Amino acid sequence: MQRRLARLLIASGAAVLLWVAVDLMVASAYRREVEAMLESRRTARVPDSDRTAPASLATGAPIGALEIVRLGLSGVVVEGDDDSVLDRAIGHLPDTPLPWHIGNSALAAHRDALFRPLRGVRLGDVLRLKTPHGDFDYRVRETLIVKPEDVWVIDPTPVSMLTLISCYPFNYLGHAPERFIVRAERIPTQYQVVRTGKLDFLVR
Repeated sequence: MQRRLARLLIASGAAVLLWVAVDLMVASAYRREVEAMLESRRTARVPDSDRTAPASLATGAPIGALEIVRLGLSGVVVEGDDDSVLDRAIGHLPDTPLPWHIGNSALAAHRDALFRPLRGVRLGDVLRLKTPHGDFDYRVRETLIVKPEDVWVIDPTPVSMLTLISCYPFNYLGHAPERFIVRAERIPTQYQVVRTGKLDFLVR
């Protein structure tokens, strides 16, 4: 009996590990695909008549790549907030403005996946969102813990903001009772000096 139980537990553990490995491979492949699409759009020579940034996108459409260097957080951002999006990427809430428009753009992701590093976020941290319509930097000005019904956090703002939303607490098992909010205000895009030995280059 004990041997059968041990074998069952081993088989169950192996199945879970296999599922996690497959899920990671699918998510990684999806990220590479989206990053390739974004890069091709960023480098494409688009006629001036086609440069107008869209006000809305279809669910699953690539938006950009978000990174917070100090936290080691990075992920692709796509349109939508349903499970098909959030299981693989950071989702843009469709009811909020896209980042290249003025207002409060809201992004959501799972606390046990892409947004797990947010537990170490600090006031003053810089977020960078790279999109085909420009690179945008934001500085964290506050963090909040709210209830799921506190949707005022995505209310319109007169300035360009980025609001990050994840479930809270980060180590909670099951459906978490609260939401962790990061509110960041857009700042002038920062440049870094890259020294090559002969020439210095300004890069975003």
